[in-house]
Amino acid sequence: LADPAEPGAIYPLAVRDRSFMEELKDTSIHHTALRLAEDVKTMKLYGNLYKMVQKLSCSPEVDKDDMKQTLESAIKSNGLEIEIRNVIYHLIRNTVKSDTRPTPASSDPLNYLRRAGIQWERRVRKSLNSMCSESKAQLHGQMRTASDREEILSKWDELSTYQIDLSNYRPVYAPKDLLDVLLSLKGPMKQDETDFLPKWEFSHISLTVKNLCQLRTHFSEVLRNDNNFGDWSVTCQKVLKTRHAPLCQQALKKGVTPPPLRGALWSYVLGSQVEQHHVEHWEALRQSVLTNESIVDKLVFKDVQLTATNDDRYFVFEDVLYQIMLCFSRDTEISQLIQVEFTNSAKAKQYEGPPCGFVPFHGICMLAAPFCYLYDNPVSLYYTFRAFYIRYCHRLTTINTHPQGIVSLCLLFEKLLQTHEPQLWSHFRELQIQPIRVVFKWLMRAFSGHLPPEQLLILWDLILGYDSLEILSLLAIIILSFRRESLMQVTSVENIEAILSDLSSVKVLPLIQLTLSRD
Repeated sequence: LADPAEPGAIYPLAVRDRSFMEELKDTSIHHTALRLAEDVKTMKLYGNLYKMVQKLSCSPEVDKDDMKQTLESAIKSNGLEIEIRNVIYHLIRNTVKSDTRPTPASSDPLNYLRRAGIQWERRVRKSLNSMCSESKAQLHGQMRTASDREEILSKWDELSTYQIDLSNYRPVYAPKDLLDVLLSLKGPMKQDETDFLPKWEFSHISLTVKNLCQLRTHFSEVLRNDNNFGDWSVTCQKVLKTRHAPLCQQALKKGVTPPPLRGALWSYVLGSQVEQHHVEHWEALRQSVLTNESIVDKLVFKDVQLTATNDDRYFVFEDVLYQIMLCFSRDTEISQLIQVEFTNSAKAKQYEGPPCGFVPFHGICMLAAPFCYLYDNPVSLYYTFRAFYIRYCHRLTTINTHPQGIVSLCLLFEKLLQTHEPQLWSHFRELQIQPIRVVFKWLMRAFSGHLPPEQLLILWDLILGYDSLEILSLLAIIILSFRRESLMQVTSVENIEAILSDLSSVKVLPLIQLTLSRD
């Protein structure tokens, strides 16, 4: 090797280092590919994919003397490549967990937050178990009587006519209960480091959230004005023909998705296209509902009646919502996919939860209701809602350290409010009203039941397009900002909530574009 001190000697060293780094990169890619291949083998669709490749390998398109090249060409020409690409795309997205890096408890500043999440889950499970004891009901169900089985089967498509006594049942918890726990969180805090900081309710939580400049960069494509919206429907149809999930996701970023194409685009982005094994799983869930009853069934009926049934935009979907939520509560695949940690102590008393892995809260059916506008088929509706819940909504209903979990969204909201609406922030503080209290229900329900359906679906387009729930906190700030004048004139939380109760005039896309385009 040349002496590094000599002129020009650095070049061969740089080449050697670059070659070494490329070798490391290739090795990393190789190991990642092997891991993904093993993960694919565990998926239900693997058997079907394998059979299709086997069938292609025996076709005239494949030359046994040039198996590798001709098989790859056959896979591409028969559309199987796109299907495999989509599988890998969803697998990578769903296995990247920014919340699972092992950190010694003693050095983890967020360990108290993780403990709080475990304690919260234990608390709601305990409440559900207590409700079971009080009502002498079974958590995991008991066989229906023959007459009950016949009745629910005959009324499966009209479950609103299925008679059930709900007088002794109440929601296990509501958004307010979770917020009270969040506001009571006390983490490690050094007094001398916090004296000069603004006193946010969540300021002591050391989670990193974006500022407005970073949000502007993240959602930059919302601001693009390509002046071709008239042809956008044609473009989206072309995108759908490719069946390529990343392209479908890109198409949602503009926030101008043609309504007739929205359901298909969402299915590709979430990987929820219905295959035969999905139909079989749905039928198994349906049979479980027809043959067994549990206390969660009562909670489902109660929740739909308290929310969707009383909403003039969703009451027509009451029957299908019963079907979706009853099957949802029995789906053990959900608990496997979410993988929530339930206890941190072997000594702590264990409390069982529903088969789906979590306790339904007041308003959970409103997370499913908007999908009723997209799909006529309950099976397609179910799997797209399930995928949306697993990827996004469950982070809104648990105490977690995820950058897009409910704690992070609350912190983002408060920092944006204090930074960009200081007058409004000061007004809330003078009234001794916690700002998060007036918007928390928006965040936890992702605005469902608050925005008109057509505007809510645009908002959810952006969630899917940018794979981000941060748009919820941003929209909450925008609504408060545009109603600042009215809010500044009132002095009670009741009047503040009255001003913010009607969001029927809110136009999501123009407001977000206007806010992000400001200097």
